[in-house]
Amino acid sequence: MENKRAHLEMIQAVVNRMSVNSFLLKGWSVVLISALFALAAGDSQALFVYLAYFPAIAFWMLDAYFLRQERLFRKLYDRVRHLPETDVDFAMDTSVVDGEVTAWSAVVFSKTLLLFHGTVFGSIVIVMLVIVFNH
Repeated sequence: MENKRAHLEMIQAVVNRMSVNSFLLKGWSVVLISALFALAAGDSQALFVYLAYFPAIAFWMLDAYFLRQERLFRKLYDRVRHLPETDVDFAMDTSVVDGEVTAWSAVVFSKTLLLFHGTVFGSIVIVMLVIVFNH
C-alpha cells in the first residue's frame, strides 16, 4: 500500500503545481493588462490598449493548457487509485487517460476560463472603445 500512496502523492503534487500555475497566470494577466491600461491613460495612446490583447490571449491559452494538464493528472490519479498495489509502477504518463479528458480547444471555452478571461477580454474592448470615442 505504501507504493500506491507514494505514487498518488506524486500525482497530487503535480495537480497542485498546475493549480498554482493557473492562479499565477490569472494574477499576471490582470497586472499586465492593468499596467497597459495605465500607460494608455497616462500617454493618451490607444496603442497600449491594443497591445493588451496579446497578453490576454496568451494567458488565456496558457491557462487552458494548465487546466487540461490538471484534468489529465486528476484522471491519472483516479486510475492509480483503483490499481492493485502490485500494478503500481510510478508512471506519470497521462497519455493513457488522454481520451477521457476534453480537448484543449474545448477547455479554452470552459465555463471557468470563459468567465475570467472573457471578462478580461471584454474589459479591454470596453476600454478601447472608451479611448477611441473620447478622442
